[in-house]
Amino acid sequence: MFSSSLSRRLHGIFNHSRFPTPIFNKPNPSPPSSATNKCNKSTAATPLTAEQGLQKLVNKFIKNSESEKFRRKDSIYFSTVRLLALHKKFSMIEDIIEAQKKYEEIKEEGFATRLIKLYGKAGMFSHARKLFDELPELNCERTVKSFNALLTSCVNSKEFNQIETIFREVPQEVSIEADVISYNIVINACCEMDALDKAILFFNDMEKNGMEPNLVTFNTLLTALYSKGQFLDGESMWARMENKNIAPDLISYNARLRRMVLEKRVQDGIDLLAEMEEKAIKPNLDSYYILIKGFCEDGDLEQAKKWYYKLKENEVNPNASIFRTLLPLLCEKGDFDSALQLCKESFGCGIVFLAEEVKRVVDGLAEISEIEEAKDLVELYNSHSIFKLKLPQRST
Repeated sequence: MFSSSLSRRLHGIFNHSRFPTPIFNKPNPSPPSSATNKCNKSTAATPLTAEQGLQKLVNKFIKNSESEKFRRKDSIYFSTVRLLALHKKFSMIEDIIEAQKKYEEIKEEGFATRLIKLYGKAGMFSHARKLFDELPELNCERTVKSFNALLTSCVNSKEFNQIETIFREVPQEVSIEADVISYNIVINACCEMDALDKAILFFNDMEKNGMEPNLVTFNTLLTALYSKGQFLDGESMWARMENKNIAPDLISYNARLRRMVLEKRVQDGIDLLAEMEEKAIKPNLDSYYILIKGFCEDGDLEQAKKWYYKLKENEVNPNASIFRTLLPLLCEKGDFDSALQLCKESFGCGIVFLAEEVKRVVDGLAEISEIEEAKDLVELYNSHSIFKLKLPQRST
């Protein structure tokens, strides 16, 4: 059967499109009863299979591609390819992309790079490379823009073993000079491979070639170094960034903050948060979560609560991770009144705890004879969940 979820996805891709769709004759509103009675398996409509539904999507996409307006819609291209890739329909993806070559836009590098990236998103790097090589035949000039699209496709396809070869050889083959974006893509690939030494080598190469790294370059390296526990190397890279007068942003600070907390340098983390605010960089949900999680893991309930309240004071909405990190410590420390309040706030945010999490709070409230509060929490939970809780039986 053609699954309802797949049907919704197909509908979602085109439901806002104003492109022509087939027009069918209206059925006779009152067909003869004899005709209805004669309807049998041979004449009844057969539900589409998933394969047929996807093929119908491809056919419609190729037909709609005849419209210049449709061809300007990047999001439809990417959502369609994403859906087909999810179902491993790579030949259909090829049909869609190959059908685009006949249009004048293929001579425009921007349009061609989109197609190259689409192949990358689908994990079809060999097709992306083939299209890149064909661009001169399609009267499309290749510049660093399409080269960067090729590198991006290589990374998105997880073909990390090819990235260095592509980076070193292709510019020489087609007389293209790599730019900062090219280096950033390769450095990011090295970081994804956990080849941090190689990432640093590319970073140094970049400077040797007279190219200035930018904030993206530094954030990529800082995130990788700090996340891999190389705190001193991260600090050294931070210093190099400051020496180049590149101001760190929220991504930079959160990467550093996370490592500080993991290194049990929580006070340094608090000082870093203060520095952010002094520089008008507003901490986000991730910033607060890093600190709250660190204090919870240390068993420091007062500090965890303090930063939770600060999060709310600064009008940052907590998420499920915040709630689920804080609740166990509240219960462990016997602060069931605060646990009750946290449950209510989570429900107010549309986040429902697991039954066993709420049960622990209910049991705790019952143990300290706050029966009405426990009853209210059970009713509140049952009104938000398909699973039902009951008050614990009181011993007589």
